[in-house]
Amino acid sequence: MNEPAVESISIRMLRPHLRDLPDFPLPEGFALRLYRPGDVQSWLAIHHLAEFLIPREQMNQELFDKQFGYDLAAMESRCFFLVCPDGRDVGTATAWYDDDFFGRSIGRVHWVAIVPEFQGRGLAKPLMAAVLRRLAESHGRAYLSTNSPRIPAIRLYMDLGFAPWIATPEHARGWAQVRQRLSHPLLDAPPLTPREL
Repeated sequence: MNEPAVESISIRMLRPHLRDLPDFPLPEGFALRLYRPGDVQSWLAIHHLAEFLIPREQMNQELFDKQFGYDLAAMESRCFFLVCPDGRDVGTATAWYDDDFFGRSIGRVHWVAIVPEFQGRGLAKPLMAAVLRRLAESHGRAYLSTNSPRIPAIRLYMDLGFAPWIATPEHARGWAQVRQRLSHPLLDAPPLTPREL
């Protein structure tokens, strides 16, 4: 019997500091590289394979341009690609920024994806560790946005020190949904709020 569909609710998570960052080695044969001009097609190809909540037709050049096009120069030091042993790009994540997050400038983990064939191979933590190290070069804290059905990703982010952050009733509703499907020590603590910024 199929599990009923879970409503997708946008949630946010905050890492209140970027000290004591974890370090995870990549499995043998894998490497990380930074964005190069023209990598948008590789970025889109990864997200086409990995994304299950956003319709494929919406994962396009226009979306990329909206998310990153206003500062492509920054991509060259902030956007990471995960490269498999045969040279293919199989994952990506960006150590981005938000200059007006509730009136503050803050780092942002943005658009994390690993193609399904390479999920579950110990690659997400090294990719995220690289993103966090880059964020720490420019920011004191970081946030990310995700969706309530992405339970494996939420667990990973919590393991890396990102705590639930609630600023709206919608966030609270999303986190209530997550608590029904995930057990984690950070879910037992009071959520962070805009007061913590």
